Amino acid sequence: TATPYTHGDYVGSHFTQIAHSDLVVLFGLNLSETRMSGGGQVEELRRALETSKARVIIIDPRYTDSVITEHAEWLPIRPTTDAALVAGIAHTLITEQLLDEALVNRYCVGYDRSTLPDTAAPNASYKDYVLGTGDDGIAKTPEWAADITGIPATRIRQLAREIASARACYICQGWGPQRHANGEQTVRAIQTLPALTGHFGRPGTNNGNWPYGTPYGVPLLPVGKNPIKTSIPCYLWTDAIQHPEKMTATTMGVKGADRLKTGIKLFFNQAGNTLLNQHGETNRTRQILADESLCETIIVIENHMTPSAMYADLLLPETSYLEAEDLVDSSYAAGSHNYMIAIQKTVKPMWEVRSTYDICADIAGHLGLREQYTEGRTQAQWAEMHYQQIREKRPYLPEWSVAKEMGVIDQRIATEQQSLAFADFRADAEANPLSTPSGKIEIYSQALADLAQTWTLPEGERIPALPEFCPAKESHLNKALTAKYPLQLSGFHTKGHTHSTYSNVLMLHEAVPDEVWINPIDASARQLKSGDRVHVFNDRGVVELPCKVTQRILPGVAAMPQGAWTQLDGNGVDVGGCINTLTSHHPSPLAKGNPQHTNLVEIKRA
Repeated sequence: TATPYTHGDYVGSHFTQIAHSDLVVLFGLNLSETRMSGGGQVEELRRALETSKARVIIIDPRYTDSVITEHAEWLPIRPTTDAALVAGIAHTLITEQLLDEALVNRYCVGYDRSTLPDTAAPNASYKDYVLGTGDDGIAKTPEWAADITGIPATRIRQLAREIASARACYICQGWGPQRHANGEQTVRAIQTLPALTGHFGRPGTNNGNWPYGTPYGVPLLPVGKNPIKTSIPCYLWTDAIQHPEKMTATTMGVKGADRLKTGIKLFFNQAGNTLLNQHGETNRTRQILADESLCETIIVIENHMTPSAMYADLLLPETSYLEAEDLVDSSYAAGSHNYMIAIQKTVKPMWEVRSTYDICADIAGHLGLREQYTEGRTQAQWAEMHYQQIREKRPYLPEWSVAKEMGVIDQRIATEQQSLAFADFRADAEANPLSTPSGKIEIYSQALADLAQTWTLPEGERIPALPEFCPAKESHLNKALTAKYPLQLSGFHTKGHTHSTYSNVLMLHEAVPDEVWINPIDASARQLKSGDRVHVFNDRGVVELPCKVTQRILPGVAAMPQGAWTQLDGNGVDVGGCINTLTSHHPSPLAKGNPQHTNLVEIKRA
């Protein structure tokens, strides 16, 4: 959601570009665990580093497996504070004259006063914000940033100099940093760093974004036109059930209408565990789902009895991937390597399981709409038709009867133009503008300034036009709250399960147990050792799981893997170890998205 206000369309340079880099700076990016398939992005990153021998710096509260596998320097940072770090870096870049201001102004809006929109205040530029001549009057010195981030001021200055002097610095962020209460500001701040230093649009660089893979181009099923134009932010679906009357365009990001006319009365959940397990504040969600006067009917299509499936009024068993046939595109995380795969059925569908397509076709049939829904085709016929459409453009492909038995049918490599973000824009910004209102990188966003004037935000929340650091309510800076809950808790992706998929496999738990990470300093103060079962708790709930005492996490910070299946005991303690028992449903200011890495907790022996 934040990216359109800075870049317009979302793009990023493939990790193959690192073959041309001499420095790589990664914010919260942990490919060795989140993309550990042995192919795709993690393999492309490994090969690129083998070629370039680039130095890698990883900025993360945890010493992740990626720090190890990428031979990186670890800069431990307090959760929610990345925008403060970027501001501290920018202060050194400006005061030591390490950036090319003419170049920045050529490609950006709002770095200094000369490129601000006419509607902006004279001192509303990012340079004014950093130097302390903006409205808050605070210079964002490395010392200021050090107090907030936990990174020493000398290291912040050094990092600024290293980025500025690099020949080609690849700057990238993972998706974890955005999942905070101030995540939009984090995203925009990291996107600003390559814009300030000129590390974009040239070989070996990136624009600060995590790069999607280049798709092969397999067509999707037609979805038709929805006559209802009203939509809500995905994360606020529980609010749309509980109190729809409070959901308006200016308070909760409703689109297509001034306000909701009715709440959600029927919920259709297919192949997902977000109905309960993966949504913030599970105890609150339980209460909402249990009240049948609110959401009256819940339909779940699943092949496992997940925590979400247990709340279904109608539970429809679905085929697993071993029982299915399909034609699919390459993964969004496949990197520059894209392909088309024919999924082959290895087991006949067992008992009463059916594909989602067949289930929905029958529902459409009962409504008298089968022909309109299916267009007269089975799922297999749709796959064949889509293949033939591709084959018209790529006549070298074999007949469908041959291709559907091949598994991986075709493999392609993205072109250099597809792999390097902003190359055309860098070459000629006027001829190749971005899709922002100005056509440039918008460090200052007039669109955000306008939203800030029209939206009604909760007390203490802001939508700045600049990528400013906005303190999160649940952070180490809230002294009143940390007196009760002194540890910042963040989630992470574990090797033991993919989100919540496979979290019910006990053998995987033996290999990769779900544990809460805690620094030895914090563990000693609580008389804890590795393996002790502990209660992690706050006002939203209590989770029981083992602790892992390790120097691989900052003091004052704890971390839990996300995806464990929630399971309450008789005392209301989540012995399943689900982090969302502790997370908040309160959305971020702009995207109205999830803040599930922003939590304050305490830990004690169970």
